[in-house]
Amino acid sequence: MSEYYRMKIAGLERDLEKFPVSDKLDIAAFIIFGDVELTIKGCEELLKKVPDFDIILTPEAKSIPIAYEMARQSGKPYVIARKGVKVYMRNSIEVSVNSITTKNEQKLYLGETEVNKLKGKRVLIIDDVISTGESLIAARLLVEKAGGIEAAACAFLAEGDAADRDDIIFLEKLPLFFK
Repeated sequence: MSEYYRMKIAGLERDLEKFPVSDKLDIAAFIIFGDVELTIKGCEELLKKVPDFDIILTPEAKSIPIAYEMARQSGKPYVIARKGVKVYMRNSIEVSVNSITTKNEQKLYLGETEVNKLKGKRVLIIDDVISTGESLIAARLLVEKAGGIEAAACAFLAEGDAADRDDIIFLEKLPLFFK
């Protein structure tokens, strides 16, 4: 039987299913895919909190709907840091990342086209959930390598100790569940 954590995000209630990360820790999984209502409303609320920016950067994949909707609402472009190099990505740059929801080290990549879009621009880094901050570190390194300037880092949710950080903007706190 699945266990859920009920929370309110941007005024909307959602039940997040809990999953074990280790013998001692469960997380409530926030999956934005398919939740159009929450994507639209959450982006409206997040855009009220962020400073001015020129372009959005998000790591692949769960935060892509958020980046798309924030781009649509703001009229600003977005770029996706990919988990693999695609044939159309010339002269790519890369950084490594270890995420709480992924078992192995991953790499994030930007192709030359995306690097040129970030160069000299105020970049809003977007993620769905900031937890350990590893994905955020990788995104910040990509912005730096591309010659961009971080405007801010934001997410719908800040998980665990991330909610105590003062270098991120978020809508709600998401607890960790220790056994």
